Amino acid sequence: MDEIKHAPEVSEDELTGDNSFDRWRRLIGAVCAPLCALLVWYIDIPGLENNAHTLLAIMTLVALWWITEPVPIPVTSLIGPTLCVVFGVVSMKEAFAAFGNQMIFLFMGGFIIAKAMMVNGLDKRIAYGIISMKWVGDSPRRIFLAIGLACMVCSGWISNTATAAMMFPIALGLLEAIREMMAANGREINLHSYKYATGLMLMTAYSCSIGGVLTPIGTPPNIMMIGFLGEKSADFHISFFQWMTWGFVAMVIYFLIAYIVLWKMFPADVEHIDGAQDFIRRKVNELGKWTTAQRNTLLAFMVAVVLWVTPGVLSVVFGNDSEILKSYDKVFPEAVVAMIGGLLLFFLPTDKHFTRMTLRWKDAVKGIEWGTLLLFGGGLAMGGMMYSTGLSAWIGDQIVAMMGGEPHEAVFVAVFCVAALLMSELTSHTAAVGMIGPLAVGAALSAGFSPIPVAVGIALSSSLGFMMPVSTPPNAIVYASGYIPITKMIKSGAIIDLVGIALVTIPLVLYMVTWIMG
Repeated sequence: MDEIKHAPEVSEDELTGDNSFDRWRRLIGAVCAPLCALLVWYIDIPGLENNAHTLLAIMTLVALWWITEPVPIPVTSLIGPTLCVVFGVVSMKEAFAAFGNQMIFLFMGGFIIAKAMMVNGLDKRIAYGIISMKWVGDSPRRIFLAIGLACMVCSGWISNTATAAMMFPIALGLLEAIREMMAANGREINLHSYKYATGLMLMTAYSCSIGGVLTPIGTPPNIMMIGFLGEKSADFHISFFQWMTWGFVAMVIYFLIAYIVLWKMFPADVEHIDGAQDFIRRKVNELGKWTTAQRNTLLAFMVAVVLWVTPGVLSVVFGNDSEILKSYDKVFPEAVVAMIGGLLLFFLPTDKHFTRMTLRWKDAVKGIEWGTLLLFGGGLAMGGMMYSTGLSAWIGDQIVAMMGGEPHEAVFVAVFCVAALLMSELTSHTAAVGMIGPLAVGAALSAGFSPIPVAVGIALSSSLGFMMPVSTPPNAIVYASGYIPITKMIKSGAIIDLVGIALVTIPLVLYMVTWIMG
């Protein structure tokens, strides 16, 4: 369709929510954050060692700048460790060791595989494969469901932002088919005020965020919380397979909640969309036959997935303490598996003369989200220093004391899950986890709880940022269509947030408590 060529483009300002409010937020943060950090530095805090006190002041600056963003978030992530070296909190080696954490390479390998899927068109083939299934047909309700499923499946493995950018024009094309069908029947509609258009756009955005909870590499908060646990102790390691078992349950129920809420709020007023099947068929035909590059990409992806889930199978068959499982984990840790899958793409040729490989380095470099890796490394670095200086334990003790000294674990988990959700509505969910994650882990240990349930709860809750365009990039992308009144996004997002955290996140995490204790 010609209209797709002129689909609304998402500007940098729209993606970052750069308006007068944000400009004032950045200005206030630039001035007030350093003043607050200096105030913390000069105040006498009993029971806090000098290094921990200095780190608290630096963390104050970093946290406020993560929220207000006077400089890019990845830059702030580098400022924190740098100041820790300058002010003698830790050595250079300790401050920047986290940037070589194995989880960085797990994420990097995932980025490379995802980029190959995008460059070679495998992501579109998967997405169109879902929405072109016979059961979808031309039913608005089933198209609504299929679009959401396609977004969810893809975003479990590739960037939520990239998935939203890919699915955005597809959803626009289907809405244009509805407009043309109604115009042919003598009824003109304005898509900017059409309920179904609002619902389909929101379904596209929300499903991208929901799919991210499936795997550790689905969204940065997942891998960051796994990293925080690993920094504290090897006993708190969560395997790729373990995360997927919890993530799959959460993803499916989140998706059902979003689907039911959005369909009730934004139903279609037609039973069939004439032209929808033709539109989808044309897009599928444009993909042509499977290429060698697509087959190679699928092979590399499946190799990584099989190697990631094999430990779970070995655990079920031979037990958690079996020698074969320990040997496998030693040879194929998750980060190495990600790199195997990613590096394999540079060795699989797409022609018989071996002149071109499945992925070129210049494409791979563009696919690696360096800012996210820096943010992730900076968050791990600050979290690690909070543990080593005793700051995390001190803050944990204060939090536990404010909860009455012996908080019930359900209340404890709920408080941090809600805090992560609220913070993710205001700033990057990765930055939110970077602030809350170390505090929650330290507080859990101070209260005598396993930190694993609250860590998973924080990661899942941070993906429920559905209320504002600035909450997540997928929200910003679909909001740029002009089809979503801000009041509708706030209302639908608030309902899904509340229902999701009350009926899915907290119950799932509390079930994990009984599983771990058992």
